[in-house]
Amino acid sequence: MKQVKMIVTAKDSGERLSDKGSLAVLTRDAGVVADVELDPSTTYQSIVGFGGAFTEAAAYTLSRVSDEKRAEVIRSYFDPTEGLGYNIGRVHIHSCDFALGNYTYVEDNDTELTTFDIAHDHQWVLPLIKDAMKVKGGEITMLASPWSPPAWMKTNGEMNNGGQLKPEYAAVWARYYTKFIEAYGKEGVPIWGITVQNEPAAVQVWDSCIYSAEEERDFIKDHLGPIMHQEGHEDVKILIWDHNRDIIVERASVVLSDPEAAKYVWGTGVHWYVSEEFEKVGQVHDLFPDKHLLFTEGCQEGGVKLGEWFTGERYGRNMIGDLNNWIEGYLDWNIVLDETGGPNHVGNLCDAPIIADTLTDTIHYNSSYYYIGHFSKYIAQGAVRIGQNSKVDSLLSTAFLNPDGTIVLVVQNETDDVQKATIGLGDCMLEAELKAHSIVTYIMSK
Repeated sequence: MKQVKMIVTAKDSGERLSDKGSLAVLTRDAGVVADVELDPSTTYQSIVGFGGAFTEAAAYTLSRVSDEKRAEVIRSYFDPTEGLGYNIGRVHIHSCDFALGNYTYVEDNDTELTTFDIAHDHQWVLPLIKDAMKVKGGEITMLASPWSPPAWMKTNGEMNNGGQLKPEYAAVWARYYTKFIEAYGKEGVPIWGITVQNEPAAVQVWDSCIYSAEEERDFIKDHLGPIMHQEGHEDVKILIWDHNRDIIVERASVVLSDPEAAKYVWGTGVHWYVSEEFEKVGQVHDLFPDKHLLFTEGCQEGGVKLGEWFTGERYGRNMIGDLNNWIEGYLDWNIVLDETGGPNHVGNLCDAPIIADTLTDTIHYNSSYYYIGHFSKYIAQGAVRIGQNSKVDSLLSTAFLNPDGTIVLVVQNETDDVQKATIGLGDCMLEAELKAHSIVTYIMSK
């Protein structure tokens, strides 16, 4: 370890992703054990990337600010050097709660899907994705998720308030995904993966649809998997669950224990609401080590929390907890919302890392923006998590080996006090001092 660069964000210092330059590296005596020991010889999962969701709410919000501010937000996320380096994204298949209303891509009762048309997405969503791709300098790894089938395919006759997919429409609904993949592909936006259903265990007042574990399993093995293959989309990843950690083990076990369903499934998607039982994510890996894990949604609920620090710490804590339990990538929810925490067609207002005040044409960066950056800017696509052993209960940490050979260690201090710790790598050691309520990224080069 020749050089260590330190990046700092701290609540009370004004430091926000601040490059503090190089640190002194000490040679440690034989037998001296550091508080945090790094072990690059022990490796775990490789990283798909970091990103957020291109919701209609986000895209519409950015249509209501000046061109300069819209460009600033896109640059702040997707520019590989100036921004957070986002390289993955999520999009909803027709409407979700963070759309301006319920909508689908087909006319009612069109079981042949001859009227399938994504014209709705041309107004705001697709232009945002394409502009983000330009700033990134290439394709964005895109995950697509449905919140509900069209109302006429459901038992309750509406897109909102839960309900279930009527069995007679299962094949039609499965073909709907392939139509979406093809339509987005024609627009130059390749779809990397799909989830079967957003939050299939929750009856929401917005767009939602319930699947039991057995129903999700059977839909995949009898309809979605085979039809994806028939239509030439076998390379598009299928993710199950796309919901919270609390019952992730039970859901994954039912689907992935069935070989006929499992052969179509790339892995399991997880959200952070309800609990922070990170170990349950790790349990899914232990049970099904050949399958993958992706964090597909998280946000701070309850409207805008401008200037709050706990929101950033929530992101950092969850990202470290999940990454240390085999998560391969992290997708935030709305990349941007307006001054109300919307728009949301049922009033389910939330926060986002960037808030765009459409009344004053002002862009606000929340603490969550900077906390995400401590991971997304420095942990590269293809990085591999490495072993680390920490004796300091007051600090959270995770470590990665980048493809270029650099080692990235992210350490978070949520306490009210300065925390000191030594960091060991080979025959080298660092003396670290973390300010109260701070997050630090250490980049170590050979």
